[in-house]
Amino acid sequence: MNCNDSAFWNLDPGQRMALGRRTFLQTAGGGIGMAALGSLLGKSAVSAAPAGTLPAGALAGFPNFTPKAKRIIYLFQSGAPSQMDLFDPKPKMEEQRAKDLPDSIRQGQRLTGMTSGQKNFPIAPSIFKFAQHGQSGAWFSELWPHLSKVADDLCVIRSMHTEAINHDPAITFFQTGSQLPGRPSIGSWVSYGLGSENKDLPAYVVLTSFGTGRKSDQPLYDRLWSAGFLPSKHQGVKFRNSGDPVLYLSNPPGVDTAMRRDSLDQIGALNQGTFQTLGDPEIQARVAQYEMAFRMQASVPDLSDISKEPQSVLDLYGPEVKTPGTYAANCLLARRLAERDVRFIQLFHMGWDHHGGLPSALRGQCSDTDHPTAGLIRDLKQRGLLEDTLIVWGGEFGRTIYSQGTLTAENYGRDHHPRCFTTLVAGAGIKPGITYGTTDDFCYNIVENPVHVHDLNATIMHLLGINHERLTYRYQGRNFRLTDVEGKVVRGILS
Repeated sequence: MNCNDSAFWNLDPGQRMALGRRTFLQTAGGGIGMAALGSLLGKSAVSAAPAGTLPAGALAGFPNFTPKAKRIIYLFQSGAPSQMDLFDPKPKMEEQRAKDLPDSIRQGQRLTGMTSGQKNFPIAPSIFKFAQHGQSGAWFSELWPHLSKVADDLCVIRSMHTEAINHDPAITFFQTGSQLPGRPSIGSWVSYGLGSENKDLPAYVVLTSFGTGRKSDQPLYDRLWSAGFLPSKHQGVKFRNSGDPVLYLSNPPGVDTAMRRDSLDQIGALNQGTFQTLGDPEIQARVAQYEMAFRMQASVPDLSDISKEPQSVLDLYGPEVKTPGTYAANCLLARRLAERDVRFIQLFHMGWDHHGGLPSALRGQCSDTDHPTAGLIRDLKQRGLLEDTLIVWGGEFGRTIYSQGTLTAENYGRDHHPRCFTTLVAGAGIKPGITYGTTDDFCYNIVENPVHVHDLNATIMHLLGINHERLTYRYQGRNFRLTDVEGKVVRGILS
């Protein structure tokens, strides 16, 4: 009980209790009081002051050096594309068809529950034809008739590896640097460090699509683009696939813009009074988000209106570009977000989880994504945006060379494989037209230039001008960062 409790009778009981704790901790002597306050708030009690010449919200000292990339477009293929059917041909496997995977190759790797009960692991060579493309001679499956035409703009990393073997922890690991949920996503870290170049749109926007894949495929969770323990204003804003891109973007019947503005002013005044009493920084974050939502009522309709896009541009993205919520429509929307200087744009395309019936399902997924991905690269390039936009394409892990379930001449499935898979990168600061890393003849182990998830994230940060070891946030008594205590910049793919 506060001895001056009568002075605060106008507050509700929860506010009085919070004020009492804060008053004690704020006046407690020495650093122990501030440490306790930081624990109470669940966030860093002190944040760096923004530099006046930097974008809104940027931390002082960031970027640490001149960046190559101003923004990221991350095309996340949820469910794990099969690398040996798409980018990493293994012709010698035809000689091994249906033979059991040698123990010398598997090396005791743990298995998922889907194949741990199999008596043998029959090798399943890809049924798809491969060819080299462009001056780089990069190998692409026949499933990529459009993407293969921009081969010389791409860097194909064949030597990605991860620690997670199941979908949810693996996607969470890519997004946050931890297999356990609760930490900030990569887009939130970027927003926290660099702020926003556009005051009318969020710094971090998320788009999702579901095409030909199984409707019961791996789900996505909003926590994948959460700010975690960072201030909530840095969380990703998910645009919907139908109706208004953002909920409550339209005013309700009987409410016009002037009324909306007046109500926000009054709510802001109430929140400001509460902030002066409690000092909770999340109150200011809430006010900032209300204001952002108000500005988005004007900016988002203009963003999503593609009626003025010339047909030549629409044709770049393929026939589904005018269907809201498709991968093609989202790729075009990503370009429109990029040209408006949105800092981090992430597209999640579901449906790549192919434990059975892979040949048919893979054809569908590539049909969904091939034309739009190539179109996005071409569109950015012709506008001069590829020079300062980094594109990343990939999933959470790879697929096994052995078949899950029955292997036939025309059909097979593949289980999860974390030990090697392929990721594509292109654009700002990336060496174009190269293939980086090598896997063994079984596409099972990496034999040259391994790239860990932390290494990829460290490289993304580097291209944004961020030293990944310096962008930290103190929480629960330790400094956290996206790459935890690991991660090395992959110098071999940098231009």
